[in-house]
Amino acid sequence: MTFLYSFKNTVFIWVLMLAACGNQVKMNKNLEEGKLSGPESKENSPILVGANRTDAYLPILQGKKVGVVANQTSVVFKGNNTYTHLVDSLLSLKVDVKKVFAPEHGFRGKADAGEAVKDDIDTKTGLPLISLHGKNRKPTAEALKGIDVVLFDIQDVGVRFYTYIATLQLVMEACAENNIPIIVLDRPNPNAHYIDGPTMEAQHTSFLGMTTIPLVYGMTIGEYAKMLNGEKWLENENKANLTVIPLKNYTHKSEYHLPIRPSPNLPNDTSINLYPSLGLFEGTNVNAGRGTESQFQRYGASFLDSTKYNFTYTPQPNFGSKHPKEQDKICFGNDLSETPKMSEMSLRWVIDAYQNCPDKNKYFLTAGFTKHAGTEKLQQQIEAGISEEEIKASWQPDLETFKKIRKKYLLYN
Repeated sequence: MTFLYSFKNTVFIWVLMLAACGNQVKMNKNLEEGKLSGPESKENSPILVGANRTDAYLPILQGKKVGVVANQTSVVFKGNNTYTHLVDSLLSLKVDVKKVFAPEHGFRGKADAGEAVKDDIDTKTGLPLISLHGKNRKPTAEALKGIDVVLFDIQDVGVRFYTYIATLQLVMEACAENNIPIIVLDRPNPNAHYIDGPTMEAQHTSFLGMTTIPLVYGMTIGEYAKMLNGEKWLENENKANLTVIPLKNYTHKSEYHLPIRPSPNLPNDTSINLYPSLGLFEGTNVNAGRGTESQFQRYGASFLDSTKYNFTYTPQPNFGSKHPKEQDKICFGNDLSETPKMSEMSLRWVIDAYQNCPDKNKYFLTAGFTKHAGTEKLQQQIEAGISEEEIKASWQPDLETFKKIRKKYLLYN
């Protein structure tokens, strides 16, 4: 009996070990197929990004001269939490990549916000790098000469004044004008779980917002590309020859951790989640963490009422911010790095800083604030002392109208 009991236990342990090995093999296979091991979505399956769906886009690229719009986030995920840049992957697969077009922050994502980026040659591949954030923000006919198809793959964060969607729009316009098909490789939007904020007014459109959408619009970059086409928002109401390579195992409620910072001053999930709210400080004289290692996770200024705040910090030049606001000055403000994940845009901090600014004339950079907000009304409402609840209530009619338009272009629940 003792022997039989021991034998059964041994068999049971071996079965468990074999099952564990089987699960490990399955996990490794998922990684090799480019499925991220962290974020999970419907049916608990890892999200598969568009760049990893080579079976869907390589046939379209076969025998074509290709232009790629990319930056440091344009990667194909591999096993063991590693990845290969999309351009390197395409070249290894013998795709004829002719040029790379780079958005704000450059191909390697190292330039400051707003900093002009020059055309260059990529030292690794020898490919020409055409800047879309220098003398031209829209690809010229000359730059597109000899290109048969454009492949667009950039990680977005779903906030209107984050300029990658403006670059997408201008690239789509150039492709439409030059009869060049464009393929958008979709990626998750970490702020896709809600829609909020003031809607851009047509008279205030700029590179910080080229269409009449809310500040937080709840769409992936692929869905937004479909909207640009479908709503005839491209210049002269042109339509691009658009193909979107969709995500797999993704919904707008999916948790998603960005493995690569999408720009120098969005270093982590918290900064990305707070960016819709704290990004409005870009239109004020208040520092929003630039020049620290907690970008968009704090705010402060030397001119705020020091008796109202216990938290202080001093911005210094660093990666992504060569000349931060309030450089070398002690800033009085709030640390928001422990803020739980938000499912709405908040005005509480912009209002708080305004109320605790002794000289109100020092607070707003009016033209810049209007560009970020998309309307003059928000500054006027804050200056008039209107509550956050009342301000947000005033956004609702426009948000409801947008939701009806948005619904036509959704690829995911």
